[in-house]
Order: sequence, then structure tokens, then C-alpha cells
Amino acid sequence: MFIFGALAVALLMLFQISKYSFITGDTSIELIISGIAIIFFIIGVIINKKVLQLHNSKTPRIEIDHKKIESLGLSKREYEVLCEIASGLSNKEIADKLFVSESTIKTHVSKILLKLDAKRRTQAIQIAKELRIIPF
Repeated sequence: MFIFGALAVALLMLFQISKYSFITGDTSIELIISGIAIIFFIIGVIINKKVLQLHNSKTPRIEIDHKKIESLGLSKREYEVLCEIASGLSNKEIADKLFVSESTIKTHVSKILLKLDAKRRTQAIQIAKELRIIPF
């Protein structure tokens, strides 16, 4: 909230300065607008960088348990399909992304559900997260 207040005050100050510069005839309106745009671009980049750093520090990184993947008997392609399911893609979208047919993806999904002992895709994702075999 403080940042947005400071930005509002900075914007008002810039407009007052630009109004004064324009009235005195020292600079053209294009230079004033360009200056304001550059300043706000820099402020936006700084805020974005701070927000990303804050987000990255709060997001815990989990280690993928590759031995668990092997013990479940998931093939590399099945694991890829599982990760795409976890990212929210449909069978058609996964098929397009992996350059295979939709029926092939349906077969992979069936095998994944069987190996994870799940009844639905959402349940498979939940089990995979609990087993730490997919990132979340």
C-alpha cells in the first residue's frame, strides 16, 4: 500500500513539474511524456524484480523422488504425460504438445491411473504430489 501511495505522489509531482516546464516553454511535451514513461518503466521493473524475489523465496522447492518413479514403473513418456496433466492440460492438448495421437494419451493416462491406484486424473495428481514425484 505504501508503494502505491508513493507512486501516486510521484506521478502527481511529475505532472506538476511537466506542467511548469511546459508553461515556461523550456521543453517540448514529447520530452516530458517520454521522461515520465521512462521513470515509470524503471519503477515497474524494480517492483517486478522485488515481487519475483519475494515469490521465489516463499515457494519451497521440492526434490523429485526419481527412485519412487522407477519403483512405480512409470515410463518416461508416462511421467511426461503425468506432468502435463498436473499442469492442467487436456488429453487433446497433451497429444498436440507431445506430437502423438489423443488415443495414445488416453492409453498413457489409463496406465498412470492404474500404477498410481487412482480413479480420476485429479486423484492421480494428488497422489503424485504426496509421493513427491511431480513438482508443485
